[in-house]
Parts: sequence; C-alpha cells; structure tokens
Amino acid sequence: MSQTGEISFRPVTEEDNALLLALYASTRAAELAQVPWSDPQKKAFVKMQFDGQKREYAARNPQATHEIICVKDQPVGRLYLSRKEDAFHILDITVLPEHRGAGTGLWVLRKIMEDAARVGKPVTIYVESFNPSLRMFERLGFQPVQTEGLYSLLKFG
Repeated sequence: MSQTGEISFRPVTEEDNALLLALYASTRAAELAQVPWSDPQKKAFVKMQFDGQKREYAARNPQATHEIICVKDQPVGRLYLSRKEDAFHILDITVLPEHRGAGTGLWVLRKIMEDAARVGKPVTIYVESFNPSLRMFERLGFQPVQTEGLYSLLKFG
C-alpha cells in the first residue's frame, strides 16, 4: 500500500517526456500485444499517438494542469486535470504498472473529488468500457451520464 501522506504533485517539465511516453505506452500495451507489428513499429505508433494526444489536450484544454504524481518524491504517474467553470474534468490519470494497485490512483481521485466538492462542482472523466479502472470509478460513486462509442462519460457529484 502506498503511503498517502507521501503522495505529492509537481508540474510536468520537458525532462518528463520519457516518463510521459512510458506512461502512455503502458495504457496501450494490451492493445498492441494483439497486433503483428515489430517492436520498432509499435514504438513508432505509440509515439505518434502520444504526440497527437499531447497536442489535442493542450489545444482543447489550455487552462488544464498537467502534473506528475510522486510517491516519496519518485515519479509514478501523471494527472491532467481541467478545472472548468462547471466541473473538474480529468483528462488523464495514469500510474505506472508497477505502482498500480497500491492505492495511489485512488488517493489522487479522492483528493480531486474533495477539492471539487469544496467548490461545489462535479468531477467527470471519459473511461473506455474495457478499462480495468472502470470498476474503481464505479466503487467511488461515479455514474455514467453519456456513452460515445467505446467511451463513457462518468460523473461524480
């Protein structure tokens, strides 16, 4: 179990690009295991998709914060959060595979939920129907409010 008192955030810097790419790649690993591509092809695909996501998030959410999640000052994940007028929208929350299941993501989500409740706003996030974290969101009380293809918009509060 992670030491929740030792979880902190810091802004993303250019030096974090390799970590951010590794985090993104970890979210695509199961999907890429299904395709008959070489490792260099998979890496090129992941890099292209990562760069596209990075541009899209920045263009659509210029006010969003992009932070590294740290445990005991060690980077273990990222949080991309947009504090909009009507809601706190989580663009992305990802924890490195070797740190999943230790309570870090759960702690971060609860903190976001508490911060949003303090200012009277709901929390929203899009989650793929096959994403294992969907059960965690449901346990926390997030409810589906909209479905677009494989994605469900979940809302808490």
